[in-house]
Amino acid sequence: MPQSQSPEDLAVLLGEGLRALRLDRNLEQKTLADQAGVSVSALKNLESGKGANISTLVRILRALGREDWLKTIAPVATINPLTLPTGGGHRQRARKRGAG
Repeated sequence: MPQSQSPEDLAVLLGEGLRALRLDRNLEQKTLADQAGVSVSALKNLESGKGANISTLVRILRALGREDWLKTIAPVATINPLTLPTGGGHRQRARKRGAG
């Protein structure tokens, strides 16, 4: 994906994709909004790229059965013990900020 696209352009693309998925499932906006537990205006804003919060996006994806898409954003990191450094270094805590 080109980095020249603005956040607004990307929001529009996301909204268009969600709208296409809704239409592919033959769902009206009111029906999907009810299933997701969001207002119709929140769904309209999301589909038009005018903005929505993360909760609305997650609820819509869940209602569409596409929650798995969220896992593609940031895959869960796993720790491989073979790649950990050897030597019993002690973990240090972050220092508290001083007053002032």
